[in-house]
Amino acid sequence: MFRILAIACLTALPATACETALLLAIDVSGSINGGDYAVQTEGLATALSDPEVAEALVKGQVALAVVQWSGLGEQALVAPWARMLDDAAVTRFAGSAATLPRAYKGSDTAVGDAVSFALGQFTPVADCTHRVIDISGDGQENAGFTDARARSEAVAAEVTINAIAIEAAGQAFPITSYYQRWVVTPGGFVVSARGVADYAETLRLKLLRELADPIG
Repeated sequence: MFRILAIACLTALPATACETALLLAIDVSGSINGGDYAVQTEGLATALSDPEVAEALVKGQVALAVVQWSGLGEQALVAPWARMLDDAAVTRFAGSAATLPRAYKGSDTAVGDAVSFALGQFTPVADCTHRVIDISGDGQENAGFTDARARSEAVAAEVTINAIAIEAAGQAFPITSYYQRWVVTPGGFVVSARGVADYAETLRLKLLRELADPIG
């Protein structure tokens, strides 16, 4: 009798809860050429395949999804939510990320539209403790001009926005300053990549920071 009760208790234990739902929102506007796009997708796959990142993803039972965005009305969920329940799940997601087709090209940069679209994607992962939009881009908003409003919507929905600013070579950090001022939510953060070639390592470090402290 005791053995039956013990087995019942073991089988009734809940699965590890999802710590973070992390939506990666990638810029595919006109300023991103074909080579830049390939570097971004390969960089995403490389960052996710990093042993430290993979371990953190599985430990937190993280849910991942990828959105590509460009101009007004140009946003697409290109990789639907997947739960990183084990190493095999991380490997599958990283492999698919490396070959994602490009949804748009040659258009504007509507950051606010991208954020608003991303906010609408979290229903399937409502059980996750934290919800984070990880947006990356190499330009300031030049269409729609709804970035500040979208950020307010994120704050109201208790969704954190972090960002990767892809900067050109030089001393200035205009994209970083833009994301800090207009897009990132209180408690969120921006990291800077010097061109897309720096994207993979910047994303790797950013993911480790997000997964260690999802609210920045």
